Amino acid sequence: MANLKEVKERINSVSSTQQITKAMKMVAAAKLRRAQEKIVQMRPYSQKLTSILNNISSGAEGVADIAYAQERSVANVLIVPITSDKGLCGAFNSNVIKASNVVIQEHEGKAITVMPIGKKAMDFFKKQEYLLISEYAGLFENITFDPIKAAAEFVMDAFVNGEYDHVVLVYNQFKNVATQLVVKEQFLPISKIESEGDDNKSQQDYIVEPSRDYIIEELVPNSLKIQFYKAILDSNASEHGARMTAMSKATDNAADLLKDLKLVYNRTRQAAITNEILEIVAGANALEGK
Repeated sequence: MANLKEVKERINSVSSTQQITKAMKMVAAAKLRRAQEKIVQMRPYSQKLTSILNNISSGAEGVADIAYAQERSVANVLIVPITSDKGLCGAFNSNVIKASNVVIQEHEGKAITVMPIGKKAMDFFKKQEYLLISEYAGLFENITFDPIKAAAEFVMDAFVNGEYDHVVLVYNQFKNVATQLVVKEQFLPISKIESEGDDNKSQQDYIVEPSRDYIIEELVPNSLKIQFYKAILDSNASEHGARMTAMSKATDNAADLLKDLKLVYNRTRQAAITNEILEIVAGANALEGK
């Protein structure tokens, strides 16, 4: 049985850890509110933009000529895993890395290039044998549209120039505080999105000026940049949700551990007191026996 000093030191250590996890939970909750507001506001815009684009392109002639929709034999694959810069968020980062490895296995025999976003993805994939694009690993240091747009434009230009034939984003999609879904999303080439039911009710007749082709040329790049930005915002909100959940569980576990340690401390203390009483009684009996 541990002595009183050791148990007391462990109680103090666990208490300090519990205070830290409580503070981290509160910080994550504050950041989550801001991140959640951004992604909730972005989703309707992104969905409507994509809906308009597909509605217009479905009736356009020569849609197959859109540079970002060119489907060709896949020889070069770009994978963009989006993780966080920091840990202590449960399986948030490991799930993305596992899903990225699944995508790599699905394209076995192809030339694989990885463009990690987030230090955790960067730390993992720099130890692998794949070609690495590291310029955009620090996007989470400044989550604004301009640097994210630059990363999206790099990927889009590389696809158009034929450097990559297939581009996949791997990230955590934010559902709620406790739920984040790992998504493997085809970024390029853009795939035709069919409306549910494929009925006429889902189609709207837009008046297009100056021309349908011109609108498509303008909408497609903007839609892709918004899609990339939305993935970053989704991952950011998911990170804070995952960290808040992880720190909440850690705080609860610390409370349970403290309860057990205090019980051990009290039992150890009672045993020590009992031993002292027994020693005193034995000493008194010994004196009386003389």
